[in-house]
Amino acid sequence: MSNYAIEFNSVSKKFTRGEKYDSLRDLIPSVARMVFGERKQEELKEKEFWALREVSFQIGHGDALGIIGPNGSGKSTALKLLSGILKPNLGNVRVRGRSSTLIELGAGFHPDLTGRENVYLNGTILGMKRADIDKRFDEIVEFSELRDFLDTPVKRYSSGMHARLGFAVAAHVNPEVLIIDEVLSVGDYHFQEKCFAKMQEFVRSGATLVFVSHNLTAISTLCKNVLVLRSGVPVFQGDVSAGIQKYHSFYEEETKSATIEILNTRLSPAKGEARDIFEPGEKAIFEVQLKALRKLHNCQPSLQIHTADGQLVFVTATSRLTDKKLNLAAGESAKLVFSLDLNIHGNVFLLGFGVTEEIEIPGEWLYYNPRLRRIIMTDTRRCQGLLYMNPSVELRYETENVTLVSGS
Repeated sequence: MSNYAIEFNSVSKKFTRGEKYDSLRDLIPSVARMVFGERKQEELKEKEFWALREVSFQIGHGDALGIIGPNGSGKSTALKLLSGILKPNLGNVRVRGRSSTLIELGAGFHPDLTGRENVYLNGTILGMKRADIDKRFDEIVEFSELRDFLDTPVKRYSSGMHARLGFAVAAHVNPEVLIIDEVLSVGDYHFQEKCFAKMQEFVRSGATLVFVSHNLTAISTLCKNVLVLRSGVPVFQGDVSAGIQKYHSFYEEETKSATIEILNTRLSPAKGEARDIFEPGEKAIFEVQLKALRKLHNCQPSLQIHTADGQLVFVTATSRLTDKKLNLAAGESAKLVFSLDLNIHGNVFLLGFGVTEEIEIPGEWLYYNPRLRRIIMTDTRRCQGLLYMNPSVELRYETENVTLVSGS
């Protein structure tokens, strides 16, 4: 057996913008050109573009790979190539082992058939025999929580119900390779939790997982490695923390200041290498190295933490933590080191940094960037909410003391 469950070797895939055939008269010449025309696959014709270009990666048996990138970067195209829906123009794709794919809502469903009938249809498409479907039917229905709607045509299902039924079938194929796209984001929170737990179960059991998502907390919790795509081209492959940092760099906005220049930032645990991903409750060290572009006198740096949508959840300033002020001559530099206990729960948070002068014009910033760094908190699944309180519980049964007296 190969050391790899999945091999993606120098794969390229191209499409044609606006490709459309309104009549058989248009279609026949196009097909003839494709069949009989001489063309080099590595060349682009008019209106063609590369959705993926020279992408290579390997995934070992039992490993989990996350694929991330901006919209239009080729993530879903890669999954369709893995599942065999599409064929590459260049390179080759190999998937070893029984695979299960969930990349499009309603894929493998017939809208006029009922949920019950579509369980059999979709299960058959995924390679299950009728006897296997019969054996697992009750488990599939129980997982989907759609028993009351089994005899309703799926064209009347909501997108969330499609996701429930599709994932329930895909999860009970007992796949050796599981390929999942972002479709789970349409489900309610309770069902997303069930799906997430199921994917963790697959990984622990030794199945191979390929997971595309914009939910970086889920990616960092499930996967140790990521592939980062941009405009169809791989820009990073490796450790999930470094990959997420690379992904974030696409969106970093440089903040210009006539007073202060940020030379470097570093985020790390109390001991160990720099990283952006932390477990709830960990201690983090956030370092900011800056340079004064003009004289700074008695200035006050501050640190903020925001949610991804901009809600302020924490702020502190050096004036509240120490008697020392920031004093620098033009051209001099300094490093600030903040120590934080990260009692926050799974999510993406923004670390902001600012510097103000000592109350001359209240609210005036010499430097302010609310998005200087991002920090990814993994999800323990032990609790919900913003704060992490390191919960535990003890159950005690209280009964009346009964004294037994033996007879003489």
